[in-house]
Amino acid sequence: MIRNLTNNCVLATKVRRCDTFLTRARGLMFRRPLAQDEALVFVERGESISRAAIHMFFVFFPIAVIWLDAEKQVVDKALARPFRPYYAPRKPAQYYVEGHPSLLEKVQAGDVLEIL
Repeated sequence: MIRNLTNNCVLATKVRRCDTFLTRARGLMFRRPLAQDEALVFVERGESISRAAIHMFFVFFPIAVIWLDAEKQVVDKALARPFRPYYAPRKPAQYYVEGHPSLLEKVQAGDVLEIL
């Protein structure tokens, strides 16, 4: 589950953790669109702009991307559109959440998220 601790809003109840090379590389490529209560959480070894960057090649639907620092505070967010080559956070991030586009309405920069 992912919860926004700042406004006590549940963002997703079905969460897949992507913390290996293969799960991070596969991501949402060639998958079906996410339901509103589904999300993927990507975990990097440390905070970085370049390692937290994503591409949307072979992702056939728009997604919300929420980047978090090591303390799980939101540092940036974006609506990622299909087949775009590059999205990166404005500040270094260690975690990023990919989910249904409606997630963008539920978080703001500076919010703190809890990932269970």
